[in-house]
Amino acid sequence: MSSGSKGIVAAGHPLTAQAGASALREGGNAVDAAVAAMLTSWVAEPLLSGPGAGGYMLVAGGDEQPALLDFFVSAPGRDAPASQRAELVPVEVDFAGDARQVFHVGAMSCGALGNPAGIDAAMASWGSMELADLAAPAAALARDGVVVNAQQAEVVQLLEAILTSTPEVAALFAPDGNLLTEGDVFRCPELGETIERLGSDGAAPFYGGDVAAAIVEIVAAGGGLLTQEDLRRYEAIAREPIATGYRGREVLTNPPPSAGGILIAFALRCLAGGPCPPSLRSLVDVMEAAQSARTPEFLDGLGEPGFADGFLAANRLGSTTHISVIDADGRACAVTCTNGEGSGIVVPGTGIHLNNIMGEEDLSPLGFHRAPAGRRMPSMMSPTVVTRDGGVELALGSSGSNRIRSAILQTIVGVVDHGLDAAAAVGAPRVHFEQGRIHAEPGVPVDELRCDPHAILAFRAPNMFFGAVQAVCRDPETGALTGAGDPRRGGVAVAA
Repeated sequence: MSSGSKGIVAAGHPLTAQAGASALREGGNAVDAAVAAMLTSWVAEPLLSGPGAGGYMLVAGGDEQPALLDFFVSAPGRDAPASQRAELVPVEVDFAGDARQVFHVGAMSCGALGNPAGIDAAMASWGSMELADLAAPAAALARDGVVVNAQQAEVVQLLEAILTSTPEVAALFAPDGNLLTEGDVFRCPELGETIERLGSDGAAPFYGGDVAAAIVEIVAAGGGLLTQEDLRRYEAIAREPIATGYRGREVLTNPPPSAGGILIAFALRCLAGGPCPPSLRSLVDVMEAAQSARTPEFLDGLGEPGFADGFLAANRLGSTTHISVIDADGRACAVTCTNGEGSGIVVPGTGIHLNNIMGEEDLSPLGFHRAPAGRRMPSMMSPTVVTRDGGVELALGSSGSNRIRSAILQTIVGVVDHGLDAAAAVGAPRVHFEQGRIHAEPGVPVDELRCDPHAILAFRAPNMFFGAVQAVCRDPETGALTGAGDPRRGGVAVAA
């Protein structure tokens, strides 16, 4: 755990967190720091995020009115030829022998990217530094190279089938026919030029210029649906966060059309009426209730105005990276981005590895390519801020596909109900309920669940399957800042 007075950053890689802390030391605010960290993550964590990805940013605290910036991937297909439809390519990922999950890649898995638009919009609304200055260190890293650490090497191994699926992606992650391993150097000068271009020209080239044309050309060549019109009409959208009470706090999180935040709010409302702290049985019960609530009607309703209020008022009682920042003024910025697992499609001359969001089964439980063109996909990503007496107490988020909501829920419970510090709450063993099965890390008291009718899958060691929470805390009384990165994915916190 780390602490600091000028601000603190928690992220999934030491270089990512250090980039954010450097921005704070140079006089930047929480959003400047988050953007600097985002850009660095494209190089230090290139399989989790990048210019071809999308995400969400939640800003709250200080003098800011809470706001959620939605720049997640949207469904493609505007003006796409009817004949232009290849097949999704299934790939199975094995989580160290404890669980398996099937993902889908190829050109048909690529949706409209959002990260460039999100960074542009965030800097226009809240930034205090020049984007070019924030981009320069990340661009230099891409040119000079980053040593692959143990956690990123594990991700490379997990995604081997994707990273060898095309010559272009293999050239990045399996040069000379060998997958990158710990100690190797990931280097991509073309990605450095792309980051520098974003810093100087903003997002425009990615949605209507030469970069956009190159993206559409490579996707069309593979039989995908992403078109010039999809990119031209893409924009980051400001939304009002969901707010729900919990144990004297206000929890702010991602609203519809994202799916994760509303399910976290639902689970917290269920727990709020019970004992403090909740039992393991109660946690599993609310996870099962949240899973059951994700019906076809729920998914269809996410895009409807007022859906969150109606859903929460009713009596119902993957590969991603996250960055959390609190600055010296008490402003928090929580941003979660994902490239899915990557599509295997790399845009020539740019270093952009496009997302495979349209091939994510978790985001399309009713079937692939059912969403109309332009609709945001219903992600589980849920950047979240907990406030107390009007000030930020906790900012957090997680990676981990469907496990995002359970990881965030248990971290909030750890801090609020159990009084744990950030490191203890993030590192505590986790449980997750999905598809009729309880998944549990070592240290979870599964004996309490032996009478449960559901099967229990006990993992042999802590695993990134359970998400990777990055959390920063502010003591409501002293203002002291602390933070922790998730050890499951090599996360760290760096003080400014």
